[in-house]
Amino acid sequence: MASHLNLEDQEQLDQLKQFWKQYGNPITWLLTAALAAYAAWTGWDLYQGRQATAAAAMFDELERSVQAGDADKAGRIFGDIKSTYPRTIYAGQAGLMAAKVQADKGKADLAKASLEWVANESKNGDYQSLAQLRLAGLLTDAKQYDAAMKAVDAVKSAEFAALAADRKGDVLLAQGKRDEAKAAYAAAYEA
Repeated sequence: MASHLNLEDQEQLDQLKQFWKQYGNPITWLLTAALAAYAAWTGWDLYQGRQATAAAAMFDELERSVQAGDADKAGRIFGDIKSTYPRTIYAGQAGLMAAKVQADKGKADLAKASLEWVANESKNGDYQSLAQLRLAGLLTDAKQYDAAMKAVDAVKSAEFAALAADRKGDVLLAQGKRDEAKAAYAAAYEA
């Protein structure tokens, strides 16, 4: 049973048809683009969540090897994390932890390599600064004073200014430059 539309309803229906004929395609494309963007955003979040979960599992294994004092295993796991999940926050943390156990076990060259990676490749600026400071300490111990000063000077984070000045004082003192070291320690104290 068909219902008859009065003239006013028929006129509104014709206007709606004309509007859709004129703007229907752009509206459809706009909605399609919005839904595609939402799907891409959601997919990217899901991908990042899976990456972080997998990196966390590897990081747990790294923590166990660090607690056991196994520098070789820690280095291998860090290598896996940095090659597979370099964009995660765990990569920087893993590099710092691996470098510590490597340095503690007398493997200074491996520790330097780990710290250099964190300093240059980590996505976290604080980890980069911390790696530079630790690298400067290792280089000072190895009597590579110029490289140690470059590492200290590479620390740009304001939060690490006091530690950088203190490390600079350590490097200068190791070089026998007592007055300059004293000034650096004073700057560290002030900061």
